[in-house]
Amino acid sequence: MGLLIAAYASLAAWLWLTLAQGMFWRTDTRLPPRTAPARWPSVVIVVPARDEAAVLPLSLPSLLAQDYPGEAGIVLVDDGSTDGTADLARRLAAEQPGLPLTVLSPSDPPPGWTGKLWALRHGITHATASAPDAPEYLLLTDADIAHEPDSLRELVAAATTSGLDLVSQMARLRVVSVWERLVVPAFVYFFAQLYPFRRINRPGARTAAAAGGCVLLRTEAAVRAGIPDSIRQAVIDDVALARAVQRSGGRIWLGLAERVDSVRPYPALADLWRMVSRSAYAQLRHQPLLLAGTAAGLVLVYLVPPAALFAGLAAGRPAVAAAGGLAWLLMAGTYLPMLRYYRQPAALAPLLPFTALLYLLMTVDSAVQHYRGRGAAWKGRTYARPSDA
Repeated sequence: MGLLIAAYASLAAWLWLTLAQGMFWRTDTRLPPRTAPARWPSVVIVVPARDEAAVLPLSLPSLLAQDYPGEAGIVLVDDGSTDGTADLARRLAAEQPGLPLTVLSPSDPPPGWTGKLWALRHGITHATASAPDAPEYLLLTDADIAHEPDSLRELVAAATTSGLDLVSQMARLRVVSVWERLVVPAFVYFFAQLYPFRRINRPGARTAAAAGGCVLLRTEAAVRAGIPDSIRQAVIDDVALARAVQRSGGRIWLGLAERVDSVRPYPALADLWRMVSRSAYAQLRHQPLLLAGTAAGLVLVYLVPPAALFAGLAAGRPAVAAAGGLAWLLMAGTYLPMLRYYRQPAALAPLLPFTALLYLLMTVDSAVQHYRGRGAAWKGRTYARPSDA
């Protein structure tokens, strides 16, 4: 009886997710309709970078080569790198004429600041230091993100056409290795399930999120929201940024990218594990009850369907098998659009329960590392929970 109840509960959950969770599974949310503005506003691209020498040759030239009709420049903020990131950036800019590049090297972040947001603070302060000549927009982009030559132009056109204060695109992550194929599309699928793009993009929406790799932000909105000081302790800084802009009255938009790509490789499971576990428990606000609820939800939604199908077939219980099979079918069906977006075979869709199990273990490991004093660690830094900072 218990397995039958769990199977029906899982099926009910999948019916609700499919029909009532903002159509999270659709992947056609791309930049909204746009036209070229009569006057192209000024933009400064701010790039926080820490030990990014391996990927900078693939990403920085794409920013230098932006085909933007208005005034634009790049500020790269070297966040205490030890691999020559700053010198490499200057050399790349010298080798490829394009947008002007300024490289800053601030001090280490003080207590209460994450390294990335401290770097962004310096970049934004430098960009807006001269108030009359401050840029009208800021493009906040990570050092591992490569942009097609028209990326900035299209982002600005979308913002000006629709009157948006924040336009964010989730960069297409690299999918080459076996583990990247198995884990990366699911990462974006789970994110969209938590933060349905269509729900975020509705006027007056309460749901807010952004993708930190590519955020075009109106400078006026950044000042109004106190960015980045108001979110200085946030480990999940992109979601916190979007919430701050939305709370201050700004209009935000989030969608999938077509011409913005991450060049950072995650060839091994250990690389992906660190990427997820470093912030998973922070996403749950370091709350044990939220961790327990999340674990139970992942088991019910993703692990019960295959278990119910196989157990029902083995025990000759057709009702259990049918409920589990239908839930698994809905799961795989809603995952197919994301696999197509990442140009991956449909055969990966039935493997989503296994991937969900990996994410469950990563989340638990994130909590374990937090209580061992190694939570929210990234590139040699470990961040305390906000209340302890």
